[in-house]
Amino acid sequence: MLGMHDETAPPTALTIAGSDSGGSAGMHADLRTFFACGVHGMTAVTAVTVQNTVGVTGLVEIPPETVAAQIDAVASDIGVGAAKTGVLASAATIDAVLDACDRHGIGRSGRTPFVVDPVAASRSGEPLLRTDALDALRHRAFPRATLVTPNLDEVRLLTGIDARTREDLLDAAKAIHAFGPEWVLIKSGHLPDDPECVDLLFNGTESIELPGPRYATEHTHGAGDVFASAITAALAKGASMPDAVRGGKRFVTRSVADAYPLGAGVGPVSTFWRVSPRSY
Repeated sequence: MLGMHDETAPPTALTIAGSDSGGSAGMHADLRTFFACGVHGMTAVTAVTVQNTVGVTGLVEIPPETVAAQIDAVASDIGVGAAKTGVLASAATIDAVLDACDRHGIGRSGRTPFVVDPVAASRSGEPLLRTDALDALRHRAFPRATLVTPNLDEVRLLTGIDARTREDLLDAAKAIHAFGPEWVLIKSGHLPDDPECVDLLFNGTESIELPGPRYATEHTHGAGDVFASAITAALAKGASMPDAVRGGKRFVTRSVADAYPLGAGVGPVSTFWRVSPRSY
């Protein structure tokens, strides 16, 4: 019947991440992806960045107690089907986030999947993590994570491994897995001289290669965020980890294929295809 209201709530997902004033990455990309995947998105803002398509020119951290309070507010009232992180900036913020997640059963010790995307620098190279945050990621966040999703630059920063070939991906995955997450996804978008984009999912015993096309476009802003948030959305719906990652791979591949120019620099990958293809 027209006008009939459906009171069934969709699954929920929480992004614990920074803002992007240009709207291409961070929590903005996460929320767009959650919506496109049929999941109600919620936020705990960790930092406010000053950025556009050219680069990041400023970052202001949100007080750690405020970040934790945001998590408490939504988890205690609405509930969290799955959660992911983006920019966490400092060890103090990481500690506050993890304590809040522990209170609400988010992470390996609880029932709610927890995806840690260890964002360490912007795509143009500006650092987004304090030095003290690296150890907190390795030794506090990773052991609590259901999935950790580093790209090759982040692998290098966290482990010292400089992956240059497809064969290096398993070594990278093993090094990250040694810190204690349940699963590791190595994102190989920055792998030089490979005609395909092959990501690797690893759980300590089983490795799964996820091949995909490599598109000749410079407009890839937000690709890592979209990939991780599409996986998070699938986990919120109850998918297994391999199925969630395969679905996330399909989602981000299409988003890169439909990327668009914006401003004077690097444009974003597009989630418009899922809602209304080329509606603009």
